[in-house]
Amino acid sequence: MLTFILIIIIVVCLFLTLLVLIQNPKGGIAANFIAPSQIMGVKRSTDVVEKATWVLAIALISLSLLSNFFRPDATNQESTNSSRIEESIQGVTVPAPPPQTPAAQPANTQPTNK
Repeated sequence: MLTFILIIIIVVCLFLTLLVLIQNPKGGIAANFIAPSQIMGVKRSTDVVEKATWVLAIALISLSLLSNFFRPDATNQESTNSSRIEESIQGVTVPAPPPQTPAAQPANTQPTNK
């Protein structure tokens, strides 16, 4: 089922790319330099294309979230990963800490009375 959903996601992505490419630009950086009288671009001619773009974008997000429910079970992978980690930890020997040397004592430990 996951493979089927992934194929649909790829098809939706291709259609979404094509729809975005055929849309007329509605302003932007180039509009200020090329045609100052058409700041907002052409209206109403691309309503169908724009609605289709929104539908495909929502479908892409929905399919992406839906694919999460059909992914392989992660509990089996976690148990195998943890057992591999435990095996690698058991084979490691930890060196003993170095012996601690006593702190240097001051030469005169007797209090002086003056």
